[in-house]
Amino acid sequence: MAEIRAATVLPARREEITLHTSDGLELVGELALPLERPPVATLVCLHPLPTAEGMMDSHVQRKASFRLPALAGIAVLRFNTRGTTSARGTSQGEFGEGETERFDVAAALEYTEYHDLPRPWLLGWSFGTELALRWGRDPLVEGLILLSPPLKRAGDADLDAWGADGRPVVALVPEFDDYLRPAEARERFKRVPQAEVVGVDNAKHLWVGEPYVRIVLNEIVKRVAPAAYPLPTEWE
Repeated sequence: MAEIRAATVLPARREEITLHTSDGLELVGELALPLERPPVATLVCLHPLPTAEGMMDSHVQRKASFRLPALAGIAVLRFNTRGTTSARGTSQGEFGEGETERFDVAAALEYTEYHDLPRPWLLGWSFGTELALRWGRDPLVEGLILLSPPLKRAGDADLDAWGADGRPVVALVPEFDDYLRPAEARERFKRVPQAEVVGVDNAKHLWVGEPYVRIVLNEIVKRVAPAAYPLPTEWE
């Protein structure tokens, strides 16, 4: 048995994909699937702010794609929103301040439907949480997992809409976040009666460090594929 470390890449079926938006853009992405079984659920990843180096390879979501297909049977779909660049390439278009990205979220969900990917959850991180809260109330979506939600572009009206909707909303909030810390997050998310706010001791906005990545991935799996919780820390 070998310890799962920061750079560990576990077996999966990985394929480059292209998403097509209703306003005519092509977005580059990747789908990681369990190697020898159908997925039990799907994570659609919405990355941090592209003007602050956020992209589909932002480390927590990249590590989700490296580990969760093998460890939990979860499909992980990552993509660059419009105008965003990573090693996979550059998506067409230009940054839309979180407005025109509504078409990007819709294109990712349409891809999951067309390819029969089961039980899609939106996994947003920072800017990606704003996209999830504002544009993620598609009937396909099982729920939201929000990493470091700033609640800047997404406001009370978005929270009220999710509160009325009733689907699961889980917010993982670092103790030392730059924008929204656990106590304030609990107050803001009171507008969503079903929301769970999980404060993570000593963590910061960027979730740097393997212990924090493991906490995040375990909290994801606890909701999305509970039979796989807790995740192992070693791989044969």
